Amino acid sequence: MKRIGSAVWNGPVKEGSGKVSTESGALQDLNYSFKKRFGDEKGTNPEELIGAAHASCFSMALSLMLGEAGFPPDEIRATSAVSIEQQGGGFQITTIDLSVIATVPGIDEATFTEIATKAKDGCPVSKVLNATINFEAALG
Repeated sequence: MKRIGSAVWNGPVKEGSGKVSTESGALQDLNYSFKKRFGDEKGTNPEELIGAAHASCFSMALSLMLGEAGFPPDEIRATSAVSIEQQGGGFQITTIDLSVIATVPGIDEATFTEIATKAKDGCPVSKVLNATINFEAALG
């Protein structure tokens, strides 16, 4: 299985702009730029897209693992905040704060936290990221 994302960039990095798309068409020629990534201009950027991918992957992994343990969830709300910092002569994604609040009938906090931590570690997007992933889980 292979999923494809693509980007086209035009011009110098600070003045130029790009468009990002996905094979499915969910994103089609979505504008991104230096100012959207590192400034205050509204719009998407790679870190936001990584965060969305991480939150969605994790929530699916958690749903699977909770169901396998006999605790099908009613709702899972995940957020992945991706931090990028200037280091040396460039930038690096340094930290990801992954948090989840879930409504899961019949589960206790300790069991939920154990399963959620396994889901964080087992999520394919978590595995590919090299940043420190801070994690917080709670029942709602």
